[in-house]
Amino acid sequence: MFLSRRQQLFTAMSDNSVAIFCAAEEQTRSRDTEFPFRQDSDFYYFSGFNEPKALLLLIKQAGETRTVLFNRSKDKLAEIWQGRRVGQEQAVESLVIDKALAVEELAELLHLELDGLDKVYLAQGRYPAYDQLIFSAIESLRNGLRQGFKAPSQIEDWRPIVDEMRLIKSADEVALMRKAGEISAAGHVRAMRSSKVGMFEYQLEAEIHHEFLMAGARSPAYGTIVGAGDNACILHYTENQSAMQNGDLVLIDAGAEYQMYAGDITRTFPVNGKFGPEQAKLYNIVLAAQVAAIEMLKPGVSIFEANQVVLNIMVSGLVELGIMQGDVATLIEEEAYKEYYMHGLGHWIGLDVHDVGDYYDVKRTRPLAEGMAITIEPGLYIPADADVSAAYKGVGIRIEDDVVITANGCEVLTADVPKTIAEIEALMAS
Repeated sequence: MFLSRRQQLFTAMSDNSVAIFCAAEEQTRSRDTEFPFRQDSDFYYFSGFNEPKALLLLIKQAGETRTVLFNRSKDKLAEIWQGRRVGQEQAVESLVIDKALAVEELAELLHLELDGLDKVYLAQGRYPAYDQLIFSAIESLRNGLRQGFKAPSQIEDWRPIVDEMRLIKSADEVALMRKAGEISAAGHVRAMRSSKVGMFEYQLEAEIHHEFLMAGARSPAYGTIVGAGDNACILHYTENQSAMQNGDLVLIDAGAEYQMYAGDITRTFPVNGKFGPEQAKLYNIVLAAQVAAIEMLKPGVSIFEANQVVLNIMVSGLVELGIMQGDVATLIEEEAYKEYYMHGLGHWIGLDVHDVGDYYDVKRTRPLAEGMAITIEPGLYIPADADVSAAYKGVGIRIEDDVVITANGCEVLTADVPKTIAEIEALMAS
């Protein structure tokens, strides 16, 4: 899989060029402790290597290609304290690369790998410390003309090329995303079964994370959102510290990361296991919109087109309930709905939960193609101070699934967690 990706990039690169990818840096949590390490997605995409302090060079020169890795040397004492390292010899074999060099010697050796090349592909600015080392190596080559050195004269951003590659998922990637979706769904099912009046939001969060870990997903793909009552109206609520009251709906936005690939599911359900009449009316508007959007998805359709259908369903429903007043078409044209639905319909998903890829414009009019993976997540959020009937105040509802576009339609990767009112209530009663 990694070899195939490298070859695809080599094909897109100019001759006599190098694409440079930097490993992620360890992040300090407090003083001398670090957060769990998570590799840079682009570096991992081409290497499969999961250590910090590394540099990957994909070199295309005179019709030949080679892969060079700078990584940490074996160090018995460091490995006793901080964990095993692959080292250079094992890296060549396990990663199927041509050469591995000690990253401790990067400043002395990097210019030799860049000598004679015309172009450097680099995501400049992402890792400034590595940028400085790379530019120092180029400057050394410029100053070495008398010794026969030749420095690259062009710098080009590899992100437009790589982002397009990552946007189309391979069968192997879809399989990993399908597994991430299954684990994510199991976490949401566990939360529904565990919910009780008086629980704290963080206790549901713990149930979800337990399910993720037991299934082999070592961490969530992003900060888990568990928002009960009007906390659900905060789109990126992560405090998760309130007690859940009888009559509350709780919105959970949580996804597992499995072998670097993200799941991303949102479900909204009653803490006590039973939707109230007004809650049910709002919920069914969002559900109808989400189902209609997913049914539309196939190659050639855009997220923008699906969102127009969603807007018609949700605004019509809000007008019918008296939450909005006026002509539906006019309310959509004037974007009056943004008081209650202020985010987009979905986003790309893959190695990053908000994955790379061009949407073409802010309206997301790019036609979908086979292999693209997106979320579909309409929502309605009625703040506690809204000028509406009291029964609808302080209610937030979002329903989200992960979808991959197929040749003739789409596959929902997160279908294992229920979303109809009847299914949710039956599960919670079981």
